[in-house]
Amino acid sequence: MIGVNDEGHVVGSVCGDESLQNWANEIKQNSSPSIIPTVESVRLKNKTVVCIRVDEFPVKPVACKDRYYKRVANSNHRMTLTEIANTHLQTLQLSWDAYPDEQYRFHQLSKEKINHFLELVRQGGRFKIEGGQSVVLEKLGYLKDGVPTHAARLLFGKSNPPYSLHIGRFKTPSTIIDDRMIRGTLFEATEEAMQFIISHLKVAFEITGKLERNEIFEYPTSALRELLLNAVVHRDYTSPTDIQIKIFDNAISFFNPGKLYGGLTVEDLKTDSYQSRTRNKLIAEAFYLTRDIEKYGSGYLRVRKEIADYPTMTFDYQESGDGYLVKLEYKEQRTSTTAKVGEKVGEKVGEKLTDNQRTILRCMKENQHVAAKEISELIGISLRKTEENIKKLRGQGMIERVGPARGGHWVVQDG
Repeated sequence: MIGVNDEGHVVGSVCGDESLQNWANEIKQNSSPSIIPTVESVRLKNKTVVCIRVDEFPVKPVACKDRYYKRVANSNHRMTLTEIANTHLQTLQLSWDAYPDEQYRFHQLSKEKINHFLELVRQGGRFKIEGGQSVVLEKLGYLKDGVPTHAARLLFGKSNPPYSLHIGRFKTPSTIIDDRMIRGTLFEATEEAMQFIISHLKVAFEITGKLERNEIFEYPTSALRELLLNAVVHRDYTSPTDIQIKIFDNAISFFNPGKLYGGLTVEDLKTDSYQSRTRNKLIAEAFYLTRDIEKYGSGYLRVRKEIADYPTMTFDYQESGDGYLVKLEYKEQRTSTTAKVGEKVGEKVGEKLTDNQRTILRCMKENQHVAAKEISELIGISLRKTEENIKKLRGQGMIERVGPARGGHWVVQDG
């Protein structure tokens, strides 16, 4: 409204019909797609006020002089290319993974991987499988007129997609004990990453009086899987940055490229009633159909419930740079008795060590490069028994392997 000041008082304006037309033309010429406003003059309190009205445009964003802006608080900020693309796809009810990959063809998809996926979908019961592979994939949107979409390539490709999942075990932020670069289809990469994570977790044993002992991991594994799936499903696949997972002594973090999507905020995620926003609709659909995820934004609610039995554990998340960072962390508590990790997170397992295990620890202290075969010969037990004892000591957090099987060395923890 021209002729009304910032306090809302009518001060009036002086302009003719020609000025109104020029303003309308200027808005039309400097916007893309072209915006055609309604410009009219009205009388308020015996003064002339010009009203310029612009209806909401269905396709967003709209450029002003070939630049795109968004309003943040009380200032204008120029949008990045990623923000422009995401906003455009969102208003069209589309996602990047649903577009055909014109460089890819159906024969480049793995029939075995597709069959495995369809069998999981059949078992999940969320979609009725009828017809051959190509028919079902067309129905689900993974093929468009016979051409695989980006999602199909990421999920079922014969060759590895051009994305990696980088995961490492850290002693300090600058000391890496073990790391791996995982390449594969999204289902494969998720399972391999989960196996790597579990292999580096501390484990306590709950003695129940039965023949078998209960294994208690230092984190609820279902919560870790939920966070891993969130990173895989919701990352920005137009970014060249890798998903990064870091495992520390008392913390684990998940970083994925791409900020929160569709107007979702960190504050929204702290509630139990936030509305889910999906950047990659077909990828999310695939993991939903296999019952790996739910579709209704309940992931963080489940994580909070899972860690409720871990009293010193915190669950933090934030946008970081051009991505999103999630972290589970706990304070270590040590006692002399065996207890659930959920109650005494990170404690050394209180079971008595056997003579053989003490000997193994002594061998590793004296020679950190000693091999399992050498230890078995020194102790006089089989290699299999030696490896079982080493595995148990690693699970209790008594020892760690730094580096690969060949060329690495053992670290014996004090206490």
